[in-house]
Amino acid sequence: MKKSDRDIMEILEAYDTTGNAHSAAQLAGVDPKTVRRYVAARDAGMPLTGPSRRPRIIDDYMPKIEEWVERSKGKVRADIVHERLVDLGFDGTERTTRRAVADVKAAWQAGHRRTYRPWITEPGLWMQFDWGDGPKVPGPGGVLRSTLLFCAWLAWSRYRVVIPVWDQTLPTLIACLDATVRRFGGVPTYALTDNPRTVSIDHVAGIAVRHPQIVETARHYGMAVHTCVPYDPESKGGSEATVKIAKADLVPTDASLLPDYVSFAELEAACERFCATVNARRHRESARIPGEAVAEERARLHTLPASPHTLALGTTRSVGTDQTIRFGSVRYSTPPGLVGSEVWVRVAGTELVVVADLDALPRVPDWAENRRGLSEVARHLLSTPGNPQIDPAHYPDHPQDPDGSPKPPVPKARSAAEARFLDLGPGAHTWLIAASAAGTVRIRAKMTGAVELAAFVGAAAVDAALAVAAEAGRFADGDLPAIVAHHTATAAETGLVVADEAHSVQPGTAAWAGFGAAGTGVGS
Repeated sequence: MKKSDRDIMEILEAYDTTGNAHSAAQLAGVDPKTVRRYVAARDAGMPLTGPSRRPRIIDDYMPKIEEWVERSKGKVRADIVHERLVDLGFDGTERTTRRAVADVKAAWQAGHRRTYRPWITEPGLWMQFDWGDGPKVPGPGGVLRSTLLFCAWLAWSRYRVVIPVWDQTLPTLIACLDATVRRFGGVPTYALTDNPRTVSIDHVAGIAVRHPQIVETARHYGMAVHTCVPYDPESKGGSEATVKIAKADLVPTDASLLPDYVSFAELEAACERFCATVNARRHRESARIPGEAVAEERARLHTLPASPHTLALGTTRSVGTDQTIRFGSVRYSTPPGLVGSEVWVRVAGTELVVVADLDALPRVPDWAENRRGLSEVARHLLSTPGNPQIDPAHYPDHPQDPDGSPKPPVPKARSAAEARFLDLGPGAHTWLIAASAAGTVRIRAKMTGAVELAAFVGAAAVDAALAVAAEAGRFADGDLPAIVAHHTATAAETGLVVADEAHSVQPGTAAWAGFGAAGTGVGS
């Protein structure tokens, strides 16, 4: 029978009083062997309550197992340990060995587990940035291309910035850093990242050698770039978490159920919505709203330089009145709103990248409403002289469709009479375009007649008749009233038969089914 805690304390107290197991057993009313067992357990530092551990066959080999686990830094396999134990004379099963090795490994890892000191941040001191794989988006020519997500955050306020880009080159990195600090509203003292080739060009004796152009860029903005230990994402966990969250909320997967992006502009808008959401949500760790905390942190940030750093952005070109730039004797188009401004162009593989400083524009175009600073505005495949690269999307108001055909005209009322006619509906718009193209005479009088007819039979009936007249090419004086009268008369009839693919007006052949059959009297 298991003793209670009170009984155990009385047994030990009786032994301490008498100093003899037999005398203590008489005082406590138990067997002397029970007294000796509890006293021995207390003197050995073992627990007095709970199940006791029985000796195991592998106990004599535990020091050797601990030695092998320590030598392998917790990586040795249990089957290898068992083979060596068998050579030493162990006759137990492999299951016993596996349990013992698991216990020793757990104890070893508990004593060698890496610990982390919480990062005590200060306003305006640190920012972190990293790259993540973005979704595939149609690029130049409509071909799906992989994108990248540049993710940055301010360590104190937890303010996040996510910018989608096409590549991870040094000019793109500089453009992203410029856009990021302008969204921050200032420049922090330090920037922490990992060791891409655009930041660290080599490692000598474990020391990262900085890229000279990234050093010059950092000097231009007044901050120092630091890198973490290679292959150690824990040292920049903030940006790693930003990348993880951004990919989960922006990249279409089976888990996110997001639809595919139809354009790069749609991806940019999604990134803006993501940043607005996370920066307006109270952060669980800091208990502050990042969008409000960054306003306080801006007082500790360095002043932004008046102009962006353009060392690695390429050569400058002026945008002409036709929204094109000339590079290598070839014209390349640019989006609207850049006429007269200077842009930077560079060659990236087989493409020409055009970058503009959106803050320097006298008026920010609608397509760049959510962008700041240096931003990629166009990307074309390199071409040869005589073969200009013109993107039709850069000319949304051009009177020619991308396939070369003229765009259909759009009716716009310039008088009260024209407005009353066009208000009849889309059929009136279609009729006016078709009638004008067909050279219809007295077109204004016929428009007035249509409005007067609508006052009697309704605008919907007249609009439907106008659509039918446009499709059939009937623009004579009496055509519209005749179509309206026909629609009105047929709509009132019941049992109207409409010939379609499921019904036919051709008479059947059921009457000829028995022709030539014996005994029917048909044809005999």
